[in-house]
Amino acid sequence: MAKVELKQPIVEEIKGLLADAQSAVLVDYRGITVEQDTALRKELREAGVVYKVYKNTMIRLASQGTDFEALSPDLEGPTAIAISSTDATAPARILAKFAKTAPALELKSGVVEGTYYDKAGIQVIATIPSREELLSKFLGSIQSPIANFARVIKQVAESKEAEA
Repeated sequence: MAKVELKQPIVEEIKGLLADAQSAVLVDYRGITVEQDTALRKELREAGVVYKVYKNTMIRLASQGTDFEALSPDLEGPTAIAISSTDATAPARILAKFAKTAPALELKSGVVEGTYYDKAGIQVIATIPSREELLSKFLGSIQSPIANFARVIKQVAESKEAEA
């Protein structure tokens, strides 16, 4: 079997992951322990993020012609890729949080919703809360004035009853 035939299924697998992905983040995993790697993989899996180590050339070939082609210059040295198709900020958020406890893990770059971000940009993306958190904060801010208004009306009604 030719080498190309052996590599083609891997390239197709990566293309499939990137096809419906909202974001992909590259990390240099050199220097983290097996325990740290296992904990990181578990945390990413629970968030619905695919985290795999592929050869750089395979990622480069799979990303050609996509938004993720911008990652090609950063595909040097040991590289792992975290891909999410549900939460655009999840890979960056989880990897940045984990990098605080495992300094050997280094964020390289990423593409979030079609836009390329370098290392500094990915750090900023990591500070954005998840969609669910943003929605709950939004709903809380909408409900707060309504709840306060209802309390005031109730107090006014109770004071009118007390006078009568």
